[in-house]
Amino acid sequence: MDNLLLNVLLLLAIYSLLIYIFNNVMRKWLKVEKKEFFSYNHVNHRHKKIDWIIRITFLLLLIISTTINIMRMQKGLEKMWFLETYVILFIFIIVTETARAWMERKYAENRNDYKFTIVHLVFISILLLLTVSTNFFGLV
Repeated sequence: MDNLLLNVLLLLAIYSLLIYIFNNVMRKWLKVEKKEFFSYNHVNHRHKKIDWIIRITFLLLLIISTTINIMRMQKGLEKMWFLETYVILFIFIIVTETARAWMERKYAENRNDYKFTIVHLVFISILLLLTVSTNFFGLV
């Protein structure tokens, strides 16, 4: 168990460092301002409204999908992979960041904001898919 925890912490530290370096390099290259960590950076009121519609929709979808999979397991059936929580959350990240990029392209003052958002989304998606497809690089 100690080895697993150490491996997970090491993986998180490496990912954090990779994302930090990637963000700094891309921000300098695209001349994009750094946004606050863990904050809602809505471009305008319309973006805020769209973002909340997406969030509420995905929350409901998450509750429904979890209920369906629990009911299937109680009946002795296999869970549906596309209703798994991690799949729903991955799709949620893609949808919210795509909406952000679209709103930044249409309304942001800096035309490079949307490019950074798209490149960042692709980078994070590749990291997540690599991690899952390699079983956490054999650490788990």
